[in-house]
Formats: sequence, structure tokens, C-alpha cells
Amino acid sequence: MPDRSPSASPTSAPARTAAEPTRESLLARWREARRRRAAAPLAGEAFREASEEIARIEVEIARIERAMNPPRV
Repeated sequence: MPDRSPSASPTSAPARTAAEPTRESLLARWREARRRRAAAPLAGEAFREASEEIARIEVEIARIERAMNPPRV
């Protein structure tokens, strides 16, 4: 049964925990990963690792943006 407490409205965004990163902190990590990827040799391990990190960060940013009210889609 859904929670009908006054603080839980159907339009409110899910509460964030202290361990969850914010959109702003993820964007800062994304910029840093982009710098590392740009500085890395094209076929190197550092390039691949930075590219994978960028992809993971972008997925988290998209998850946060979909949860916004209204969604940033």
C-alpha cells in the first residue's frame, strides 16, 4: 500500500541519501574524465578506462534527470 503521509506526495522526487552523488558532482566528475580521455593516447588503456567512466557517469546523470520533477528529458 502506498505511503500517504503528508511528506510523500506522488509528484515529489525520491529522497537522496548522503551517499548518492548529486547531478552537479557527477558533472564535475564527467568533465574531469573527459579531460583525462582527451589527454590519453587514442588506443591506450587510460583512454578506454576514461571512456568507460564517462559512460557510467552519463547513465547516472540521466537517472537523476529522469527523477526530476519535471524530468529533464
